[in-house]
Amino acid sequence: MRRQCGKSSLAHVRRLFAILCRNPNRNRPTPIVVTQTLSLADLRKNYALGSLSETDVAPSPFDQFRRWFEQALAAQLLEPNAMTLATVTPDGRPDARIVLIKGADESGFTFFTNYESRKGRELAATPYGCLLFHWIELERQVRIEGRVERVSEAESDAYYHSRPVGSRLGAWASVQSAEVADRSIIEQREAEFRRQFGDAPPRPPHWGGYRLVPETLEFWQGRESRLHDRIKYFQLADGSWRVARLSP
Repeated sequence: MRRQCGKSSLAHVRRLFAILCRNPNRNRPTPIVVTQTLSLADLRKNYALGSLSETDVAPSPFDQFRRWFEQALAAQLLEPNAMTLATVTPDGRPDARIVLIKGADESGFTFFTNYESRKGRELAATPYGCLLFHWIELERQVRIEGRVERVSEAESDAYYHSRPVGSRLGAWASVQSAEVADRSIIEQREAEFRRQFGDAPPRPPHWGGYRLVPETLEFWQGRESRLHDRIKYFQLADGSWRVARLSP
């Protein structure tokens, strides 16, 4: 690998990287040159689109979430329903992945997955999680922490049968999070279940929904000079919510 460095300054660092990748038609590696004009430390953005005050938010965090989610939809953001789900392994290590929210009301926030997947096993051992929405175009984040429980069989059935046939068969074909030798094995399994079930596969017993029942919700609005607005809801023993401002 060959690296060339040009003139640099505190604000701009020019680097030339040679990244080696293997060409399948040859035994020797082929260099791919990528030019980066700024160092990672130089990447920054000033937030100035909005503000958030304790007097502006709704008394209910669910109403506040609906308000922001509707604004994200109106702004035509790419997949505003995408959220990070964080869980913890039995030995205390954090784990996270992107999932899609499929329901949000006063009972909690719902998503669906394979119960035998890694996240399913982690939730079985420690039934608590954290959700994070990041609507970067609006300079907003929402963090939701709480207990996670399975939804009813009827609710899982209803959502499963609303999905496209391919997605329903995929829930049978994928042994989620398990190692597989190559993709052809998954495709063969999908073809086998298609022959078995046709266009009417039943819901697999290992697939269904979870609901995160929130205990805290934090709404984050980017502000200038990194003095961001952070408004957090804490659930009290009587079920009501206390609203507080957090330091950025």
